[in-house]
Amino acid sequence: MKKALKIISSILVWTLVIVTVGVMIFTIISVNTFDKSDRSVFGYKFFIVRSDSMSATDFKAGDIVFVKETDPATLKVGDVIAFVSQDPNNLGNTVTHKIREKTTDAEGTPAFVTYGTTTDTNDETLVTYQYVLGKYTGKIPSVGSFFQFLKTTRGYVLCIFVPFVLLVAYEAFNCVLLFRKYKKEQNDKLEKERKQSAEMQKEIEELRSQLAAKNGQGSEQ
Repeated sequence: MKKALKIISSILVWTLVIVTVGVMIFTIISVNTFDKSDRSVFGYKFFIVRSDSMSATDFKAGDIVFVKETDPATLKVGDVIAFVSQDPNNLGNTVTHKIREKTTDAEGTPAFVTYGTTTDTNDETLVTYQYVLGKYTGKIPSVGSFFQFLKTTRGYVLCIFVPFVLLVAYEAFNCVLLFRKYKKEQNDKLEKERKQSAEMQKEIEELRSQLAAKNGQGSEQ
């Protein structure tokens, strides 16, 4: 029974360690890569979807989308692209919408007409090549929501602080048990030495008594 409990305890501890370390690594990576238009990993950028403007066909709020750096000239109608919005209503924000058609702006610069598939309404501002961040290639559902939760006080406490405290408490408990075991072994050793010393003393006294008896008999003769 004790062996089974020890195995279960070890499994739980290692699971907690792996989860905690995994969350910490995920947090570090996500903080340095998510929603960073100027950073990429092997040519890919990662963005958290903030709205459901594309939920009808591709992804929804809370998903993480992968965007591959692509030459805008190679993009075609139907591709989903991420771009830096020049619309005054959300200027500078990253938007990931579908290309409806290729066109040019008032100055003759190549551009795209984009739209969100949920409303099927064209974006008010054209997307010129210089603001294209890349082509959408895939997603991880709901990871963005989890990342946003991690950034809150509650998320940090539940996902990082509490597991860390539990691990520290577990190791502290093990240290106490080891210390008690060590003290018990030391006390047992001392007790054993005291018994051996007492036995040796007793044997010495018996030998003295025997010698004294023999000496007494010799004197009588």
